[in-house]
Amino acid sequence: MATPQLIASHGYVSESHTIVTEDGYILTVHRIPYSRNVSSREVPRKTVLLHHGLLGSSADWIMAGPEKGLGYILSDAGYDVWLANVRGNTYSRAHITLKPDSFEFWNFTFHEVSQHDLPAVIDYIMEVKGWDVKINYIGHSMGTTILFALLSTKTHYNKVLRAGFALAPVAFMTDIRSPIRLLAKYSDNLEYLLKLLGTNEFLPQNSVLRWLSKHACEINHYEEAICENSLFILCGHDEQQFNRSLLPIILGHVPAGASTKTLVHYAQEIRNAGRFQQFDYGPEGNLKEYGSFDPPQYPLHKITLPIALFGSENDWLASDVDVTNLYVQLANPIDHYIVPLKTFNHIDFLWAKDAKKLVFDKLLQMLEEGVSRTHFESDFSINNI
Repeated sequence: MATPQLIASHGYVSESHTIVTEDGYILTVHRIPYSRNVSSREVPRKTVLLHHGLLGSSADWIMAGPEKGLGYILSDAGYDVWLANVRGNTYSRAHITLKPDSFEFWNFTFHEVSQHDLPAVIDYIMEVKGWDVKINYIGHSMGTTILFALLSTKTHYNKVLRAGFALAPVAFMTDIRSPIRLLAKYSDNLEYLLKLLGTNEFLPQNSVLRWLSKHACEINHYEEAICENSLFILCGHDEQQFNRSLLPIILGHVPAGASTKTLVHYAQEIRNAGRFQQFDYGPEGNLKEYGSFDPPQYPLHKITLPIALFGSENDWLASDVDVTNLYVQLANPIDHYIVPLKTFNHIDFLWAKDAKKLVFDKLLQMLEEGVSRTHFESDFSINNI
């Protein structure tokens, strides 16, 4: 079932909204405007935007079901829940002029998503709810990367959003255990990587998947279905917290689609450890694209939005070292919360058996208690929810 059908199957109201970015991509955003338990639909509800990570979709937030899926939990807690979908994924594979099988369609990285997709979604929510709405943003993995890229370049969005909550945040990538690190040494050869991983969409050759999975699966003896899935290969798998009953639905939705160029961009971040920067086209390409031999770094010091970081000790992509480095560079951090379970990993933030107890309860507490903290400019009122 698709995201709207999954939502409706549990008795929640489901909406689908179409948004066109300024560069022509047609995005579908899903919405849970009311809880199935709500008695009155006239009561204003606080607003939250959830953005998935690499290879994900809006389904990531609801696959675990009403008791464990963050989308449902937030809805039941009184939030108007918006679920984004990035260009190129299952729900946003369209453009006003480009064909989805063309190189031009897939010629983007997380940078273009941060500059076009995310602003378009935020602006659309404001159009629907009123320009004074205060949006709480929750991102996972790449959903955090695009937030940092947006806020450091289009700085007026620091005033538009109310607060940011970054689950498994990815900016700096100096301490990586994910097999994606194996691609880093080839990241200056875009043509070669496109041949290996897929010319347009990230669709690796079977031999490449086997090569990558060897470095993940031999260590942990994962079952075959997990070892063949690119998300688990790149992010790891926590047997202790993984709910095996979810595997069929996860495999039915993941991977949802991503551009190969985005994977290459992340591989560059690993190669250029310590630099959170735009795509590297090489000295000549950079001079043409940026007017300098090196790609510009994202100026994180310009981020003034209150942001809470949620990390874990067993994260293959967002290590504690890198998350701490990010935390100290933010101008207005709320908290750096480390999940109190040593085996908790990158994907566990979505589907762990105990994600509610270990992460979501803390997140809800920050959402509510943060209103009265000095980090926030204004309390909830009828006009800013």
